[in-house]
Amino acid sequence: MAGSQRADDSGEADKRANMPGGRQPMFNLPSIIVWMLALMWLLQLGRDFLLTRVQDYQVLIEGGFIPLRYSLGASEQSFAWLWTPVTYSVLHGGFAHLIVNSIWLMAFGTIVARRIGTAKFLIFWILSSVSAAAIYWSVNQGSNVPMIGASGVVSALMGAAARFAFPLNMRFDRLRAHLLPLQSLQQAMMNRTVITYVAIWFAINAIAAFGFAAGAEEGAQIAWEAHIGGFLFGFFLFPLFDQRETA
Repeated sequence: MAGSQRADDSGEADKRANMPGGRQPMFNLPSIIVWMLALMWLLQLGRDFLLTRVQDYQVLIEGGFIPLRYSLGASEQSFAWLWTPVTYSVLHGGFAHLIVNSIWLMAFGTIVARRIGTAKFLIFWILSSVSAAAIYWSVNQGSNVPMIGASGVVSALMGAAARFAFPLNMRFDRLRAHLLPLQSLQQAMMNRTVITYVAIWFAINAIAAFGFAAGAEEGAQIAWEAHIGGFLFGFFLFPLFDQRETA
C-alpha cells in the first residue's frame, strides 16, 4: 500500500508539475496530509462540542505530553507515558492554534510527503514528535502542564524542507520543490536562502520564547524548546528518510 500511495501522491504530482501549461489547483495535498488534518480537526471538534469539561481534561491528561510523568514510578501512573510523546502532536489548545499549525502543515508537510511518500512520512512524524518532546522534557522535567500541538512536527518538516526545497540560483517553487536534489550540510550552509530562512525561523522562536506567538491563546505557554528540537531533527536527520539521490 505504501508503494502505491507514493505513486498517487508523488508520481502523479511530478507528472502534473512537468506538464507544460498545465494548471495546478491551489490546494493539491497528498492524502496523508489530508488524513492528518482530518484527524486533528475531528479531535478538536469532538473535544469542543461533544465532551464535557471534565472529559476534555482527561483527554489532555492521557493524551498530552507531561514531563513530570517520567519522574514518577510506573505504579504511580497510567500507561500514558508510552504514547503521549506522539499523541500530544495531534491535540491542540484551541482553533486558533490548530489553524496556524494546519496552514504550516499544508505548506511544508505537502513538500516533504511528496518527496518521501506516506510510510516514511508517518515514521518521520512519529520520530520528530518524540524528538521534540525529548528536548522539551530536558528543559522542563518538573512540569505537570500538558504540552500539546503539532508545532514540533511542523518545525521538523520545516527543517527537512531546508535541506532540499530552496535552490541555490532559483526562486522557490512549491510545485517542484520536492523534485530538487538533497543538499549536503555544507551546501545548505552556503545557501543564502537557507541561511536567511533558518535565521528568520530561529528569530520567530526567540520571540515565542517570550510569549509572543500566532495562534497562542491568552495565558498559554509556548513550547519553544519542542520547536527547536523538531527543527534540528528535521534539518540534520532528514537525509535518513530521503529517497532521492543527493546532489
